[in-house]
Amino acid sequence: MKVSDTRVCVLVIEGTNCEEESYLCFKRLGARPEKVHLKQLTGTDVTSDERRSLSDYQLLVLPGGFSAGDYVRAGAIFAARLRSRLSKDLTEFVREGKPILGICNGFQILVETGLLPAMSGTMSDVPEAVLGTNDSARFECRPTLLKNVNNGNCVFTSRIPIGKISHIPSAHAEGKLMFPVDRAKGIVKELEENDQIVFKYVDSDGRLAGYPWCPNGSTDNIAGVCNRDGNVFGMMPHPERVFFRFTHPDWTRSPDGAGDGRAVFESVLAYISKKM
Repeated sequence: MKVSDTRVCVLVIEGTNCEEESYLCFKRLGARPEKVHLKQLTGTDVTSDERRSLSDYQLLVLPGGFSAGDYVRAGAIFAARLRSRLSKDLTEFVREGKPILGICNGFQILVETGLLPAMSGTMSDVPEAVLGTNDSARFECRPTLLKNVNNGNCVFTSRIPIGKISHIPSAHAEGKLMFPVDRAKGIVKELEENDQIVFKYVDSDGRLAGYPWCPNGSTDNIAGVCNRDGNVFGMMPHPERVFFRFTHPDWTRSPDGAGDGRAVFESVLAYISKKM
């Protein structure tokens, strides 16, 4: 499939606020993104012309923001709506090998739906992890350094060399990835064995480090994970905010060219072009 034929569903509800940046990343690379409201997929309060089907798209994106005000828990309400109306469609989408990307709030939604980390199947019946309140107990908006520790399983990092450190900003209050206390070590080990850990927060020397390098206290400094098949990926930092080099915080040193986030979007489009 050509990139120009790739249809991207950027799914929104009230409270999402990073859909335009996500939309533009794919638009600039020649794909066919569309901002779609959840009601258009569920057929609620929309005309027949407005109705959309998830099966019409090759890629689903859950952008950042504060969906439904992040009431209950971050991403919980959006996730509940997805599970109640679109569980079958989502499961089929993933099993067909189609990619799903969740950024920040989108990552939180994927965890709440059970699509990540998905240790026991395509979509777990209950969440197997949680993205809790940052250790600082406040909203953290800062540049972060991410090391690609994935060995090739994740379809969103094929254009990023293993071990590369990328400068991608974070902006969240609930980004601390945690697992059940009694099983946390075992789960992390299984994630490593399955090549499901994608990015880790590191310092300028590429070493695991605490605050402020890791802005939230996430288990084992994990910043992003994928499912077993590598086609569902969630990350807390925002690659769409550094599509261009001039949006990096140190842009004056080298203002031209691609930003570190661009490779995430190029990678998944390359996967779709090759596999679909």
